[in-house]
Amino acid sequence: MTAPLDLFPITARIDRGGRLWLGGCLARDLAREFGTPLYVYDAETLLARAREARSALDAYPGPHRLAYAGKAFLCLGLAQILQREGLDLDVTSAGEMAVARAAGFPPERVHLHGNSKNVAELTAALEWGIGTIVVDNLHELRLLGQLTAGRQAPQRVWLRVAPGIDVHTHPHRKTGLLDSKFGLTLETGEAAAALEQAQRMAGLQVTGLHAHIGSQVFEPEPFARATGLLLDLAASVGFTPQELSPGGGWGTATGPAELDLPLAAYGEAIARTAVERCTRHGFPLPTLVIELGRAIVGPAGVALYRVGSRKEIPGVRTYLALDGGMGDNIRPALYGARYTALAADRASAPPEEIVTLAGRYCESGDIIARDVPLPRLQPEDLIAVPRAGAYCLAMSSNYNLVPRPAVVIVRDGKVLSLQRRETAPDLLARDLPLPPDWDQ
Repeated sequence: MTAPLDLFPITARIDRGGRLWLGGCLARDLAREFGTPLYVYDAETLLARAREARSALDAYPGPHRLAYAGKAFLCLGLAQILQREGLDLDVTSAGEMAVARAAGFPPERVHLHGNSKNVAELTAALEWGIGTIVVDNLHELRLLGQLTAGRQAPQRVWLRVAPGIDVHTHPHRKTGLLDSKFGLTLETGEAAAALEQAQRMAGLQVTGLHAHIGSQVFEPEPFARATGLLLDLAASVGFTPQELSPGGGWGTATGPAELDLPLAAYGEAIARTAVERCTRHGFPLPTLVIELGRAIVGPAGVALYRVGSRKEIPGVRTYLALDGGMGDNIRPALYGARYTALAADRASAPPEEIVTLAGRYCESGDIIARDVPLPRLQPEDLIAVPRAGAYCLAMSSNYNLVPRPAVVIVRDGKVLSLQRRETAPDLLARDLPLPPDWDQ
């Protein structure tokens, strides 16, 4: 059984009145000033997680780097913080690349991922001078070869390999299987053929190999296996990698039944296998690059909601409807992610009932958390959901044309807006009216 604040940021505390504080700021005051739903990031937790992630490979005797996976959540202010911390950045679209550029990220520290990059995205990356393009498939390899033909300086690339590794996670989060849309398949020989082909392309400089096997993975062994398979692949075609990226996806707890494991366990397994396999194949130690997003921002974020209506079904269930839901956090509906919650103004009160926290959107699957023990709450009471920093806002939508929430970051009693709440004019900004004579 977890204690009330076990999943909350490191600065979270409950005062004598049972009120939740985050980063030296009273949650109730934040909700009053910025409205709800509100996403609150704790700067101290964010920085501590980034530094722990950066030290995960300290057991590796060769060079190593940490890249932040922007798909977990990316905005201008967050990118600026991570840039100042010296992290690399993974982007997967022209939009994420635009944020990186606006934040002043050096292009050489940016990696472009994605399984369906188009000509415009690849061209923008090349013109910016992006550090690495991670080639996902044979079509992209041919396309990139055409775009870089005749360039004075070749473009640095990694090849993404699908190593055929199954992991214990939701099927929607498995990314390294034989039957996967991602990567060049190892088992069929596609990856080896692509590696040989890429090395012959004058406009490309193949510097490394990459794999991603899944996310919310709590066991280090699959990452070690992926590391070994990448190095075996390199040896099989006589390629000496300068860089090696076994990806990211290390799990973090989001619900009371889950347990955080140290990032060092993940890093040590990768480092041990890399050293062993490089020794076997006679390779110099490559630069290891790990790519973590959720492990850095997930624990730093807390979502604040107001309770709306209550629906009590005797002998069945009690629903508390919140003023947010799948529009700002689709993870429970998408792949069964589990969350817990705290009554932000009555955090010391003993639980009086078991409730299900339902969202406001027009879907029966719009549930934030099931079977949460809470004191009896009423409309307008404040709910805090921890571990909401990753993949909630990143996958947010305007379903039902509900504006997306505001985002703030707190530290030492100070609060700074990262993203303002959307408004009705924002939602209408893309719409174009019909001309008066359209139906004549």
